[in-house]
Amino acid sequence: MPPVLAADHLTKWYGPRLAVDDVSFEVQRGQVMGLLGPNGSGKSTILRVLTGYLRPSSGTARVAGFDVVTHGLEVRQRIGYVPEDVPLYTNMRVSEFLTFMARLRGLGGAALAAALDSVRERLALDSVRDLLIAKLSRGYRQRVAIAQALISSPELLILDEPTNGLDPRQIIELRELIRSLSSACAILVTSHVLAEIERVAHQAAILLNGRLLTVHTLAGRTEGQQLQLRVRTDDAQRTTASMETVPGVQALRLEGVAGGVGSWRVQVTDERVSEALTAALSNAGFGVREVTAAASDLEGLFLQLTGQEEHK
Repeated sequence: MPPVLAADHLTKWYGPRLAVDDVSFEVQRGQVMGLLGPNGSGKSTILRVLTGYLRPSSGTARVAGFDVVTHGLEVRQRIGYVPEDVPLYTNMRVSEFLTFMARLRGLGGAALAAALDSVRERLALDSVRDLLIAKLSRGYRQRVAIAQALISSPELLILDEPTNGLDPRQIIELRELIRSLSSACAILVTSHVLAEIERVAHQAAILLNGRLLTVHTLAGRTEGQQLQLRVRTDDAQRTTASMETVPGVQALRLEGVAGGVGSWRVQVTDERVSEALTAALSNAGFGVREVTAAASDLEGLFLQLTGQEEHK
């Protein structure tokens, strides 16, 4: 099956400055791709090229088979875009704004009504449909922004730093929403928070100074937290069995034993499980030397790759 998004040797110069340097990647339908990188890595420039705001200096990008330069209108009809700072019309009511955006996208009659009903239901906006956007919380404004992007059933949804300014509960809700939306379209999402990408994306493209360092396939989208435990033990198998019985432990892996001290990486539902783990190990006769939050596999890879590049 051809990809929904295909970037092929994308390059963008701003005068003498190279902002995007020969970047290639693909996103399939049903897949979430995360774009990761520090400020100035080229993420925003790539999004502007894909959405038709900028022309690439060389290379191509295609959405649903259409070139973003030569078939710009067809591409924009197939993209839903939520920029980091969403330009909502705050003097409009939610229903008025969504109707206005639907009409801009060429919807009318029964198709418009069906599209409005669909996005209001998917984004849980019925309770605020008659409120002014200016009266909405940051979380509900973000829902409205995503609703306008989905109203024409796009094949590619682009989310630029979608969790900025949201509280923890809103972030969790948005995470679930992204997962549910990925079944119907391809999603490209940027974030400075590596843990958020790891929880929603199937793959992560790591950028630095305009260059694509790698496209990393993520092992699984997980909730919760990873802990690193160092435990004094004379029986690693029995120590592992003791931890497996603790409620809230989702997965664990023995990383090694040296000098009578074992190291485990443990996936837990939340940080409070660490207390139960410590108690269970102590009751079984094992001494807990250290419990810390573990760096994720993606964080380790990101630091390794960006560190290597900066020292070249």
